[in-house]
Amino acid sequence: MSFTNMLNKLHGQPESYDRKSKYRMGRTLGAGTYGIVKEADGPKGKVAVKIILKKNVKGNDQMVYDELEMLQRMRHPHIVRFEDWFESRDKYYIITQLATGGELFDRICEKGKFTEKDASQTMRQVLEAVDYLHQNNVVHRDLKPENLLYVTREEDSELVLADFGIAKHLDTPDGVLKTMAGSFGYAAPEVMLKRGHSKPVDIWSLGVITYTLLCGYSPFRSESLPDLIEETKHGRVVFHDRYWKDVSQEAKTFILSLLQPDPNRRATSSQALKDPWIAGQGATDHDLLPEIKAYMAKARLKRGIELVKLANRIENLKMQEDEEDDVPQEADIPADSRKAAGEAVEARSTGLQPPEDPELHKKKSWGKLNKGAIFREVVLAKVREMKAEEEQKRVLESQASGKQ
Repeated sequence: MSFTNMLNKLHGQPESYDRKSKYRMGRTLGAGTYGIVKEADGPKGKVAVKIILKKNVKGNDQMVYDELEMLQRMRHPHIVRFEDWFESRDKYYIITQLATGGELFDRICEKGKFTEKDASQTMRQVLEAVDYLHQNNVVHRDLKPENLLYVTREEDSELVLADFGIAKHLDTPDGVLKTMAGSFGYAAPEVMLKRGHSKPVDIWSLGVITYTLLCGYSPFRSESLPDLIEETKHGRVVFHDRYWKDVSQEAKTFILSLLQPDPNRRATSSQALKDPWIAGQGATDHDLLPEIKAYMAKARLKRGIELVKLANRIENLKMQEDEEDDVPQEADIPADSRKAAGEAVEARSTGLQPPEDPELHKKKSWGKLNKGAIFREVVLAKVREMKAEEEQKRVLESQASGKQ
């Protein structure tokens, strides 16, 4: 037994903790409710490490083991690859493939052109991943553009589906889930109405992503939860002529087959894969790039809000980590929350590639931008608005549960 192993045993660390020495932790890539995601150098190169504080999932440890079991079984070119896992007394560590090619929409903006044919091929890759999950009775439940990442910066890089934090394995092919899940604007009506949900929720989310990819805005734009529920449960999908006149009828038919309010009438993943538009039929050479760039320009403010929220999450996790009465060990949560949040937001949008021009880096740095008084006031105002919406959502959910 090595000296390190002996020390770990003396400090009450689990046996698997020995594997932590194989990884050298780097910068922060993101943070959620339960923990943080970091870049790390491992035995085979760079990887992503999801670090979950055990106290945050106390009583729900099974949720972590479920995610681990699921990731270990998933093997598909369009699904982020599981590498390893281990635990300490107070944390779980999940090691996965590091996708360094950037998010779908950011990457598209770097292209000189992005046509409807390109969109069809892109959505085919995502559908193949979702079909693989559904064939294995797994529901992702959080499909959105931010979870669609390119593996490398190469032109022909594969697109992979990431973040299986709220994915669920069904006990039977027709199993039903009851818990709330998904992201605002991408969640299916049956999720928001708490009617029980299953595989069709992923299909709905794919419909929202496809619509947005083809015109640069979401099919459901209500900013309050009650209005959004009304919009989605009636499936009011409008193809505004100004933005859709050059998009094929095949694309519109495909989208409508996914955005069916009744989950029983929604296309399945295998049906969607056989759709003529996904096969490239009818897809035009119409350039979608101007609309997508306009969409991303509007998303810049959201990135600023994300930075504030991310910094807050990191700060909360840091405080929780500091509370641990463990034997002193290297902290996994960064001390400077704002700096880490700024680096995480920029790393994701630039595909983890450091800019060549230092001046360009200075202009792009959200950390610098966030110091501007006007920008800060706008962000804080938006954060207050979002908090009000969250409070409204809590009240609505409380009322709904009271009626049941």
